[in-house]
Amino acid sequence: MKTKSFVLMLLLMAALQVAAQREKTTFQTSSQWKPTTDVRADVVMVYGANDHPERTFRQRVQSWRDHGYTTHFMTGIAWGGYQDYFTGQWDGRPHMDEGQRTRQGDTIMHGPSVPYIVPTLNYLRYLCERHIRPAIDAGIDALFLEEPEFWMRGGYSEAFKREWRDYYGFDWRPQHASAENMYLSNHLKYHLYYRALDSVFTYAKRYGRERGMNVRCYVPTHSLINYAQWGIVSPEASLASLESCDGYIAQVWTGTSRAANFFQGRHRERVFETAFLEYGCMESMTRLTGRKMFFLTDPIEDGVVDWDDYRRNYQATFTAQLLYPTVADYEVMPWPDRIYERLYRVSGKSEEQSLIPRPYSTQMQVMINALGQMPVSRNRVSGQQGFSVLMANSIMFQQPIEGLRDSCLSNFFGLTLPLVKRGIPVGITHLENVGFEDTWRDVSVLLMSYAHMKPLQPEAHEHIARWVKDGGTLVYCGRDDDAFQHISQWWNKGGFHYEAPSQHLFALMNMPETPADGHYRFGRGHIYVLRTNPCEFAANAELESLLLDVLKNAAGGLQTKNNYMLRRGPYLMAAVVDEGAVSDEPLLLNGRFIDLFDPSLPIVGEKVVMPGEQAFLLDLDKVSHRRRPQVLAAASRQENELVGRRSFSFVARSPLNTDNVMRILLPREPKTIQTTTASTHQWDAGSHTLLLRFENDPEGVHVQIHW
Repeated sequence: MKTKSFVLMLLLMAALQVAAQREKTTFQTSSQWKPTTDVRADVVMVYGANDHPERTFRQRVQSWRDHGYTTHFMTGIAWGGYQDYFTGQWDGRPHMDEGQRTRQGDTIMHGPSVPYIVPTLNYLRYLCERHIRPAIDAGIDALFLEEPEFWMRGGYSEAFKREWRDYYGFDWRPQHASAENMYLSNHLKYHLYYRALDSVFTYAKRYGRERGMNVRCYVPTHSLINYAQWGIVSPEASLASLESCDGYIAQVWTGTSRAANFFQGRHRERVFETAFLEYGCMESMTRLTGRKMFFLTDPIEDGVVDWDDYRRNYQATFTAQLLYPTVADYEVMPWPDRIYERLYRVSGKSEEQSLIPRPYSTQMQVMINALGQMPVSRNRVSGQQGFSVLMANSIMFQQPIEGLRDSCLSNFFGLTLPLVKRGIPVGITHLENVGFEDTWRDVSVLLMSYAHMKPLQPEAHEHIARWVKDGGTLVYCGRDDDAFQHISQWWNKGGFHYEAPSQHLFALMNMPETPADGHYRFGRGHIYVLRTNPCEFAANAELESLLLDVLKNAAGGLQTKNNYMLRRGPYLMAAVVDEGAVSDEPLLLNGRFIDLFDPSLPIVGEKVVMPGEQAFLLDLDKVSHRRRPQVLAAASRQENELVGRRSFSFVARSPLNTDNVMRILLPREPKTIQTTTASTHQWDAGSHTLLLRFENDPEGVHVQIHW
């Protein structure tokens, strides 16, 4: 009986692993299946429950199921194809007054006739009945409600004024009139979308149970960093307390990561560095929950640029996501229709337009098919560990007051870029999560400032003080002189009489309430105070050196370099930062590699990574089961693999109008190669790999190899 139970347990574990594999990669589209967009991920998120002229919602879903996809559902929670709600078709009353409005009275629009919504309870009922229920009725058990977004410049509609009265118990106040009004306004926006997600997810799970289904609910959301830069309020880290939430998609891509910032007084795009911090912000936000996290990249972006720009920045964001070894689930792209079927400029120097160049589509498909094999790893990205920067959701509450807005988020980047640019992989600690013991795991030096955010509760300070007392090192930066220090909040009422929230923290650590620059002790820990706002570190290299000197003392030295590397199974990722904070030397990697950023999949013995560039390599010496025939890299997904004594066969599938290139490991040089379409091949004796090329076909190209 014990043996039988053990076997059953193994079978169950295997089944669960297979199920998990089926949901490792995903993408979103509002279209039906098409041969030109059949990207062969595990899952497709069918967008929107409305019927289209050419297909109903159910027909769109079924078209993907007919081609072997698991189907999930995605729609926006702050906007979407909800015209029947705004026109009054749904309940007989128009609701355009529920759009988010600016001070000038303009409705903030996501597109023609699609406003960003104030999520009233009536709107949430509509969303559940008109969009969530049909998705569940179609047999879909995973829902993705994306982008819970309230614009900071909004907050003037009649619907928002009604919500203000219900929430605060007093009449609406215009946010532009004072810092306190702005803080209250943005805090309410934050609450409204937390309530919205909780309400819709709770309904979905309850309705699913009535149908005998276990409905899972996910939030695709930009990073806190990006929302603060773009002037948007969203629940972010507080979603950890949302019991009805099962996971997230980290919506990070070129469009978010190219938002310019300051480093040593220079204002420019830093796509790799910003993406690295954005993914880190999302990973740390959810690490403690055990929930599923998908990382998103996009081979293009919302802005119309050119194919050269898209490819260069895609490589930067793609590498950045892979440097987080505990995340191994991916949204491989949004909107494949615009990637494969739209014209963009060939380069920044040409007005010529084309569909996606075939070398780029080949490279992209190699990359996304590698994501389907990407393992979780216990390895860490190279560099000195232990540094973390404190963030809080209230970073979204302090904008946009005229003269105070930090649109470049310099108070954040002033603490992070000095480390990132020196090859030190700084982490992010969310103030909302400091009560979790695991938050502090691997954090030895915490950088914080209240120049750009404020603590929502005093209990957070008790946890920070306890961590310091037990041996942690805190570096506090800032003069605490911004207007938001003096708004009416917990630190100056209800028994507290502090002029700034930091004074409460310092008092807990037996320090002067307004300490001067210097080094202080508390228990077994250390506190370093630097009375400089972090934005000044971003603006001035000399002031940045003051921060670096303090960090050197706090950590007992800084181990700097100009690059990052990480191994995950056979994969090796590397990035070299530019701007010469440490060095302008390239990184040299020696070994036997397949270059996965090169659409010809060459075997290279030395890879040179220049400053500002990245590398994605498959190390042939780290491949498992090297005696077994296997596809190592391909611009297609392989199915029905069969290994014989002297043969290897499979079916390769990928979108129409794209070229396949694949490296296949074989025990010896093949005698015959048969494909159901025209192909060329080349044998590399040194690596025992076959390079095979042919035109892709979503119906499948059959490959038969004999040796």
